[in-house]
Amino acid sequence: MGQRRSPLDVAELELLAARGWQGSETQPLGRWLLRAGGGGFTSRAHSALAVGDPGIPLAEAVDVVADWYAERGLRPCVQLPGRQARAADTAFAAAGWERDEDTLVLTVELDDEEPGPRATVAVTADPDEEWLTAARQHGDPLPAGAAAVLGNADRTAFASVRDVDGTVVAVARGVLTDDWLGITAVTVAERARRGGLATSLTRGLQSWAVDGGARWCYLQVVGGNTAARALYRRLGFIEHHRYHYRRAPVG
Repeated sequence: MGQRRSPLDVAELELLAARGWQGSETQPLGRWLLRAGGGGFTSRAHSALAVGDPGIPLAEAVDVVADWYAERGLRPCVQLPGRQARAADTAFAAAGWERDEDTLVLTVELDDEEPGPRATVAVTADPDEEWLTAARQHGDPLPAGAAAVLGNADRTAFASVRDVDGTVVAVARGVLTDDWLGITAVTVAERARRGGLATSLTRGLQSWAVDGGARWCYLQVVGGNTAARALYRRLGFIEHHRYHYRRAPVG
């Protein structure tokens, strides 16, 4: 793996990542992107992506975002990536929207000589029931609408590892968008942790993606997840930028 910087800027990478993880409904607001669908599964599929100019004054854009999500029965949420979103962040903060912790977007350049996974990794185009059962969102089972979001992309891969008894104990999702692999939904069962399975999942998806023409890889890690950050640093990933969400106050 190399340490070369990504050829995409913050807005370009976020818009590419949005194509690989999307709900069932999108609507532009200038250069911003309003996203919903999938039964409330993940903030990325249910937030306004604030990149570039919304085409209207920021205070008005805050109101438009709030109304759009309220009309759909969703708590209004906005994703604010990198330094380019500072002015928008200030506008949402002034309206009382609550800030989440930082999420780091990490990237790495791929090559044809990536070491293979240590564990046996099965890769399929669609998630089966075992994959969906093993996956977790913030430690909880996936909601009913998760499968619609997970499969809503052109070229997906669902990686899994089984234990000696044949039970799926680790899963991850890959999506190939242009020449970029996005890795998401990495889950390792508690009893199988610290055995290198997250590394094997990453290697397995990278091998799949390189065969499909990928040259770069990105993923997102919550800032407080020090173990995952250390893992991906060992695998050659470097920080591209950070983002955070703001959510409209309740009530």
